[in-house]
Amino acid sequence: MHKAGFVNIVGNPNVGKSTLMNALVGERISITTFKAQTTRHRIMGILNTDDMQIVFSDTPGVLKPNYKLQESMMNFSVSALSDADVLLYVTDVVEKPDKHNDFIEKVRLQTFPVLLLINKIDLTDQQTLEKLVEEWKELLPQAEIIPISAISKFNIDYVLRRIKELLPDSPPYFGKDQWTDKPARFFVTEIIREKILLYYDKEIPYAVEVVVEQFKEEPKMIHINAVIYVERESQKGIIIGKQGKALKKVASEARKELERFFNKTIYLETFVKVDKDWRSSDKELRNFGYQLD
Repeated sequence: MHKAGFVNIVGNPNVGKSTLMNALVGERISITTFKAQTTRHRIMGILNTDDMQIVFSDTPGVLKPNYKLQESMMNFSVSALSDADVLLYVTDVVEKPDKHNDFIEKVRLQTFPVLLLINKIDLTDQQTLEKLVEEWKELLPQAEIIPISAISKFNIDYVLRRIKELLPDSPPYFGKDQWTDKPARFFVTEIIREKILLYYDKEIPYAVEVVVEQFKEEPKMIHINAVIYVERESQKGIIIGKQGKALKKVASEARKELERFFNKTIYLETFVKVDKDWRSSDKELRNFGYQLD
């Protein structure tokens, strides 16, 4: 009998959700950096075997929204509670269990199976971990609690076994050769944004959106034109850098990553434009593909 279903990944920023997603799927689908709010969209990754299809969704971190963009990110997380066959609630050994009680209460009310994954267990000791497990048991008594390390893939195989046991019998939802629902252009924008998150400080990465204006694929090469949008002229200057050096560095690193991702030669041109206060504009957020309702 074939099994298939939707496994949604939720949790706070910086607990390693994207690293977990990539470990589960076996592909580099979600961008991963040390900074919070790296994931902005709900990103789907599909794991296929002969008798199973798991459709994973990595969602933005649970947070208290301060502007429209963060409201959209929170909407993605809440929507993950409405269509899950199995929910993976990811925390880690640093996070306080009661950090987001409102969201945890929403999880507690659900009837589908919940696997609560305590990530980064290599950063703590057994006694501290046991205390943390007890605290989470009180908050989410229906959840099965599994300690993991996504970066070293400790207990990942066990998590996959438990998911398979919990999935309903079903034919696959997607073609067996499909591994995501996102188009190629989406991964271009995510890889460029990842490099910006890595190379710029403070508010700059969070004020950035990337749009691919041209994606022309040939047998051995892809020509890409991408626009990096910021909110202020001063941010544009920082992104470009003195004599354009900062932007050249980002473009060079993104190009290398894109060549690994697509396994083709990449010709990448990047431009920087100002779109004033786009993070607080319903119209601009919708244009960039964010969910507001």
